[in-house]
Amino acid sequence: MPAKQTKRRTVKHILRSALLVLMVVSLLQFDLFEPTASAVTQAEIDQLKNNADGLSSEKKDLQKQIDALKDDKDDAIEKKTLLDQQSAVIRQEITNVEAQISAYEELIAQTKRELEETEQREEEQYELFCRRVRAMEENGAVSYWSVLFNATDFADLLGRLDFVSEIIEYDQGVMDTLQQLRTAIDAKKADLEAQLSEQEAARDELKAKKAELDKQVAEAAALVAEIQKNEEAAKALLSAKEAEARRIDQLIKEKEAELAASLGPASVGGYIWPENVSKRITSPMGSRNTGIPGASTNHKGVDIGGVGYTTSVLATKAGVVIISERSSSYGEYVVISHGAGNSTTYAHMSQRKVKVGQTVKQGQVIGITGSTGISSGPHLHYEIVENNVRVDPLKYLPGYIKAW
Repeated sequence: MPAKQTKRRTVKHILRSALLVLMVVSLLQFDLFEPTASAVTQAEIDQLKNNADGLSSEKKDLQKQIDALKDDKDDAIEKKTLLDQQSAVIRQEITNVEAQISAYEELIAQTKRELEETEQREEEQYELFCRRVRAMEENGAVSYWSVLFNATDFADLLGRLDFVSEIIEYDQGVMDTLQQLRTAIDAKKADLEAQLSEQEAARDELKAKKAELDKQVAEAAALVAEIQKNEEAAKALLSAKEAEARRIDQLIKEKEAELAASLGPASVGGYIWPENVSKRITSPMGSRNTGIPGASTNHKGVDIGGVGYTTSVLATKAGVVIISERSSSYGEYVVISHGAGNSTTYAHMSQRKVKVGQTVKQGQVIGITGSTGISSGPHLHYEIVENNVRVDPLKYLPGYIKAW
């Protein structure tokens, strides 16, 4: 099977599959993306973003298909244009040959008329000769023989013989001339008819070639129309995908705004203290040397001391719990996402009170202070990330006491 036919079938299969996907998405979009009565979660927003990424990939694939179809269409149009030009040349050649055929037909007709005129003159000359002889005999006039027999002497006979010979030679000369003319006209007519036959054969050959070219032109035109149809279908599908992508982007913004609103005023404002017992900061953010084996020398947050083992740890902003686990360095720790690349971390607790995926309000108890992980005593390690960049929590902890 030719490569282009295979390619076209592949493209048509992809388009049919893509159209089916679009129909399915259209049927399911309200279930997947429309707001529900339940509270918005970060997981729901993340799913919408995954869907948006999937649509972006589909759009890129569709654009590649459209580009390939455009290349195919350009090739088909170029081929059709060439075939049209060849067909036009052959049509002109046919017109020229038909003009030559008409000219030969006119020449043959003229030659036939000349031949008929020559034959008529030959018959008339012969008839004139016969009438002269008959008239001479019927009217008792002197015939050729009587002219000869009535000679008075030999000299007179020779003279009369010359006279009769001249008359006979004249008649024979006329007849010979007419015969030669008829022979020449016959030859001319035969030559013209042969040339006419050649031209008619050439015309028939050109017409057959033109018919084949017309067939190829029609096939090329049909191919262009088919590719154009597939290209338009792909563009329509791409347009639908783009509209769906815009709808999802808008829905993500609405969901994020709804989530932010549900998390309370602090989610768009300041932070509260992560506990209500102490304001002593025993280790600030940045470079340090604690002397504790395994402790970080680049402190990612701040340590709040004087909290003991029973102080409640509070969510400093409303959000969704994305990590709630134990690690060798942080011990029992929790990370809360506040959306848009913002999060807070609470570490070295003795207990965790929340689970991953749980929505928490500002001030909600998420754990109990302790000294788990790499720690020299009970304290709360606290980190803030904004726009995916760690920031110094001290600017959000008013009234802190420097204790380092």
